Amino acid sequence: MHLEVVMASPSDVSRAGGGTRLIDKRAAATLVFASPSTEGNEAVMHNQPLAGAVALVTGAGSGIGAATARRLAGEGAAVTLVAHRRDRVTQVASDIARQGGEAVALEADITEADRADDMVQDTLDRFGRLDILVNNAEIMLFGSALHATVEEWDRMISLNVAGLVHVTHAAVPHLIYAATTSPRQVADLVNVGSVAGRVARAESSVYGLTKSGLNVFTESLRQELLRERVRVSLVEPGAVDDAQENRLGDSAGDATRRPIDGIEGLRPEDVADAISYIVTRERRVAVNGMLVRARDQIW
Repeated sequence: MHLEVVMASPSDVSRAGGGTRLIDKRAAATLVFASPSTEGNEAVMHNQPLAGAVALVTGAGSGIGAATARRLAGEGAAVTLVAHRRDRVTQVASDIARQGGEAVALEADITEADRADDMVQDTLDRFGRLDILVNNAEIMLFGSALHATVEEWDRMISLNVAGLVHVTHAAVPHLIYAATTSPRQVADLVNVGSVAGRVARAESSVYGLTKSGLNVFTESLRQELLRERVRVSLVEPGAVDDAQENRLGDSAGDATRRPIDGIEGLRPEDVADAISYIVTRERRVAVNGMLVRARDQIW
C-alpha cells in the first residue's frame, strides 16, 4: 500500500508516483491517497459489480459512511471518502487499501459551496469520472424549541441541507456523463435520510425538518434525472448504535444523543448493505427508496 498525506496549498495540480499525490490550488482541504499494494493483490477486484466505477461518500470517517466506503470498495469501486476529521478518514482509506482497494481521503467542509465543488473536482482529477454519490454526512442535535439554541439549529440546516445540496449540485453533471459513458450505462445518487423524516418526535423538530425535506428533494431529483439514466434513491435508517459518531465521523457528545430505548440498534454495516444493494442492481432496476429499521424499533 502507498499512503501519502498532502496539505493542500496554493499550487498547481501535480502528480507523482503513479498518480498517488495531488495538490490542487482550489482545495482548502487535506488530501490523502491510498492505493493498493502490488504485492499479493493480483487477484483482487476481479469480477465485481462495481469494477471500474468511482464512488464518492460523505461523512465517511466512521459508522455508516465508513462502512459504505468499505463495502463499495469491496464491490470493486474506487472510492473518495470525505469527512471533517483527517485522522479517521485517513484510517478508513488505509483499511481499504490494505484490502486491495483504492481510496482517496479528503478532509473538507461541505457546508461551503466552493469546497464541495473542489471535492468533486478532486475526485475527477484522481479517477477521471464519478459514477456513484452517497450523501451521508449529517448532524443531529436534540433539544426543545425552548432550550435549543439558534446556533444548533443552524448547524443542522447548514450540514444536513446546504452541505448535501452543494455536493449534489457539483456532482450531477458528472453523474450524467458517467451514465452515458460507462459499461454500466447508469449512475447512482443515494441520499441517506432517517426514519425521522417520516415520524415526528419531540426535541428533534429541526432535525426532522431536514430529513422530511430530504424525502421531497430526493423524489424531485429522481423525476428530473430519470431520462439521464441517473438513479436517485433514499435510504432511511432507523435506530443505529452510536448514530452521531457514525454520521459525523466524530462524537458530538452525550448532550446530542438520545437513547434507543434499550433495543438492539442497527449496525452501520446494515445500512451499507442497503446502499450496496441499490447501486449494484442491473441498469433496468431502480430501487428508489429503502426504510431500514432495527427489528424491535416501534417508531
